[in-house]
Amino acid sequence: MAVEAKICGLTLPEDAAFAVEQGAWRLGVVFASGPRVVTPERARLVVAAAGSVPVLGVFGSQSLETMLRILEAAGLAGAQLHGEYTDIEASELRRRHYEVWRVVAIDGASRLESELAYAGLEADAIVVEARRPGGSGGRGVAMSLDLARAARRAAPSVRFVLAGGLTPDSVETAIQFVAPDVVDVSSGVERAPGVKDHARLARFLEIVRATRTAA
Repeated sequence: MAVEAKICGLTLPEDAAFAVEQGAWRLGVVFASGPRVVTPERARLVVAAAGSVPVLGVFGSQSLETMLRILEAAGLAGAQLHGEYTDIEASELRRRHYEVWRVVAIDGASRLESELAYAGLEADAIVVEARRPGGSGGRGVAMSLDLARAARRAAPSVRFVLAGGLTPDSVETAIQFVAPDVVDVSSGVERAPGVKDHARLARFLEIVRATRTAA
């Protein structure tokens, strides 16, 4: 089983460079909301530090036109879409050769097959995370592994990204139980919002590599 890792919520070029050195497959910068939001100028520094590793922008409420301006200005490889984005917007991004990840926040009441099938349209990957009360997902909230595995089984033919609350202590079990294609981490490898703890980051990626090798 080949499992890759995305390190998200980056704000510092040196953290991006370290993540790449340790084997990260994708990186992410946030434009949606919260303490990790960066400017296009800051994102461009992260992209430069990432070298050949693609960097995605995380968007939440921006218009397609705004996203396109930011993607171009920052030199990003693609967009991770939170919020009410449509197939039309996702399709236009892909038509312009941007990678598109669509986020699905789920809970026990979710209709997994229909929600994931819809999200899988015009997407290079589906990111599955826990739905928060009064909100969508994110903020480092871990989801039930039983629910995550059910979601994985409901979406066998699309690249499946498991996100939310992962840490060096939990990622091995999550990979073995859910069998995602990608694990996505942000706060679980930080010492402050947007500032990565290099020891935790290195350990996280080492565990992902070891679990991949053993599977």
